[in-house]
Amino acid sequence: MFIRSERLFLRPAWPEDAEDLHAALQDRQVVRNLARVPWPFEMEHARACAGRPAERGLPQFLITLPGAGGARLIGGAGFTHEGAGVEVGLWIARGHAGQGFGTEAGRAILRIAAAIGHRDLRAVPFIDSPASGRVLEKLGFRRTGRIFERYSQSRKMAFPAREYAIELAGAAQGPGGLGAALTADRDGGLCAA
Repeated sequence: MFIRSERLFLRPAWPEDAEDLHAALQDRQVVRNLARVPWPFEMEHARACAGRPAERGLPQFLITLPGAGGARLIGGAGFTHEGAGVEVGLWIARGHAGQGFGTEAGRAILRIAAAIGHRDLRAVPFIDSPASGRVLEKLGFRRTGRIFERYSQSRKMAFPAREYAIELAGAAQGPGGLGAALTADRDGGLCAA
């Protein structure tokens, strides 16, 4: 599955992406906001991630920025099962944060989520990543009021996380929902769940 947005190209990871993925996740400030990524992020982890097939209905994407010298890896996005629901996760490398890439990639994966039949999504960023919450709110996610301890592989401990949710069914008609997110302003920032 491939997605082209205004400035980005989202695509599955391939085994040959392991080096670029490893290099992109050598920033502890980025990795500490990802619940399922260990620190230090070793080459063996990158190979495992780049070679892992996606589960049916839960696509995973590398976020790339096309340019004259080729496409640079600037982040990742995808879906996972969490309990009975589906969780969306997204990260942007620090050198590319604050340029709207998180919001743009988020819009793209929400369109895919709706197209493959997901109706209720959640995201659970750590509370010390306020930029993640801002991006989620731009995409139409709302705080559920639930804060809980979530285990972080990189922190090697549980840390408070805030739950956000969005309903895609009928959201295109509602203010602030998916339809609004698809036409909202292009500001953005780092979103890592």
